[in-house]
Amino acid sequence: MKSKLIVVGAAGRMGRRILSLAAESGRFDIIAAVERQDHPDIGKDAGLVAAAGPINVKLADVFPAGGDVAVDFSQPEAADKTIDHCLENKVALVSGTTGLSSRQREKIEAASQKIPIIYGTNMSVGMNVLFNLVGKVATMLGDEYDIEIVEQHHRFKKDAPSGSALTLAENICKATGRDFSESITYGRSGKDALRRKGAIGVHAVRAGDITGVHSVVFGTLGEKLTLNHSAHSRDTFARGALRAAEWLVGKKPALYSMADVLGLK
Repeated sequence: MKSKLIVVGAAGRMGRRILSLAAESGRFDIIAAVERQDHPDIGKDAGLVAAAGPINVKLADVFPAGGDVAVDFSQPEAADKTIDHCLENKVALVSGTTGLSSRQREKIEAASQKIPIIYGTNMSVGMNVLFNLVGKVATMLGDEYDIEIVEQHHRFKKDAPSGSALTLAENICKATGRDFSESITYGRSGKDALRRKGAIGVHAVRAGDITGVHSVVFGTLGEKLTLNHSAHSRDTFARGALRAAEWLVGKKPALYSMADVLGLK
């Protein structure tokens, strides 16, 4: 039986690909495509907006009744409305919206006591393997290895550093016993910008149409080890999100991650 899918942020770059791949897969019944009220394509067939052919679902600024799972790749300012709808209607939620405030993340955690939720800064399968690896590598290499994280994205990305870069740093801190707030250095400048021992440097590049590149550099005197992930298209993230949505339907209320979906825990 097909899961009833709600796509939030449906006319955005990610939303269009999620709609298109969901329709192509034949594994979902797309019941709604939600966008902000002032979007110029409101009222149009969402499939046509996504260049996927007609799907007989209009782009709308309201949520439908019912639904099994919502996939939200909108903007932080829209996240509360999505969470509230899912809570009120017992709809499972896959949220890939980055740049959420600490209050919004706390709201997601509270909501997960009543509905199943997957929140992830990156839905790529390969990137989630990297999330799983970085802490282990940092532990194996030890304190003598400096750690730098460099993330690259397209010129239109609003938040910096990326949520994925922060997740990489958080996982390293957790594995090595570092305090996150005291360990992170966001870029460097000035005449006296020597790296601080134990710091994790995080650097953001914004250029052209880069889909997403994350590199974690471990360096000591005499050698360097780099772990790198490159996304070639947004389909990487869209397929991961749809895989997560399929997995989440029917699960007990809890806050899950892509590691749960992939069996990495």
